[in-house]
Amino acid sequence: MPTISIVVPCHNESETVSIFLKRLVPVLRSTKETYEFVFVDDGSTDDTVKKLIALSAKYRHVKIVELSRNFGKEAALTGGLAHARGQAVIPMDCDLQDPPELIPKMIAQWKQGHKVVNAVRRCRKSDTAAKRITANAFYRLMDSITDVKIPSNCGDFRLMDRVVVDAILKFPERNRFNKGIMAAAGFRGTTVEYDRPERSAGHTKFNFWRLWNFALDGVVGFSTIPLRVWTYVGAIIAAISLSYAFWIVFKTLYWGVVTPGFATLMTVTLFLGSVQLIGIGVLGEYIARIITETKQRPIYLVDRLYGFDEEPCPIEWEEKVA
Repeated sequence: MPTISIVVPCHNESETVSIFLKRLVPVLRSTKETYEFVFVDDGSTDDTVKKLIALSAKYRHVKIVELSRNFGKEAALTGGLAHARGQAVIPMDCDLQDPPELIPKMIAQWKQGHKVVNAVRRCRKSDTAAKRITANAFYRLMDSITDVKIPSNCGDFRLMDRVVVDAILKFPERNRFNKGIMAAAGFRGTTVEYDRPERSAGHTKFNFWRLWNFALDGVVGFSTIPLRVWTYVGAIIAAISLSYAFWIVFKTLYWGVVTPGFATLMTVTLFLGSVQLIGIGVLGEYIARIITETKQRPIYLVDRLYGFDEEPCPIEWEEKVA
């Protein structure tokens, strides 16, 4: 069993996998620990798999989990955790925005007894202004509506003890929000800070729509507050409507003024209709997740495995990455 497992979800990362290994291998060798790489190909349409197979054939510490199709990063990460054998597991992105040089510090903290070592960004200056604003709003929202404390400015890059990984894999939900699941698992942890660089190659796979859906998964998956909000919204609207009705009756009886009806009626009708549709949409999100969970479909399906019959890479192994 290796000491350290590096789990790397990949989707169309043909340009980066070789660069990634060239950067990672010297860092891991410097730790004097046995290690393995678990690459999870999430239905890539380029030659990522071919490059990974070549690396797997040449370097014994490279393992590949090839999924049957694109299941999404959260499912791919779950598959990587399930196949990792290390006493400590570190998920990383293949774009090298998670600096490998931080790994020795994380291992040192782990050896001091911390079950989780979160890598936290000092700032988000490399992001656009819109992304910084929305990210800060998301973390504040999650802190206010959930019982789970999700570390701000912390992605999937972290070290987790084997006990933590086994606990995470016991969470049965199909709609995976791994940041929340990792936080919900608990365990004593600490943080190390870093500055995030630009991508080494390729381009990000997360556009605004995917980030929106990712945030929605987090909110719906870890809080029922959105459902409760509509109870209060309904009570407030009912109170306003009742007050307005009393006002119309009073005005009619006291001044004898007949309320002009069409404009007011249309405004109120459209407003209430919009509120109802939003409420139905929120309810629909929860119902859709209930349906997904009751189907009990697999989170991911594996097509092929490569390199898992090999022993973990020993610390004295000197072969260089091409």
